[in-house]
Amino acid sequence: VRLVESGGGLVQPGGSLKLSCEASGFAIKEYHMSWYRQTPTSQEREFVAVVTSPGGYTRYADDVTGRFNISRDNLRNTASLQMNNLTAEDTAVYYCRAVTTGRSSNYWGQGTQVTVSS
Repeated sequence: VRLVESGGGLVQPGGSLKLSCEASGFAIKEYHMSWYRQTPTSQEREFVAVVTSPGGYTRYADDVTGRFNISRDNLRNTASLQMNNLTAEDTAVYYCRAVTTGRSSNYWGQGTQVTVSS
């Protein structure tokens, strides 16, 4: 069972990045897919966005609403996070998470670094 994030990197303020999360060893159609992030100074990962299954309902943290868009492709077993109008405050390691209702199964990726700097 693996979740592998990709797409991170260095981007200037106001720029965009698209993160991808590829799952293997299980089918994401049974899982809520979400993104979290953690900065070097924080002790916890903070919630960024989730897309549910079933239903495909989405929810976002207040500070990314209107700038980020989460999506999922159950056929390709992937989830994505489109990030627009990035600011320095978005700099963090971004983690993909797959979890079932009730958290009977809960998987995390290894993270991908996003750095927003001029």
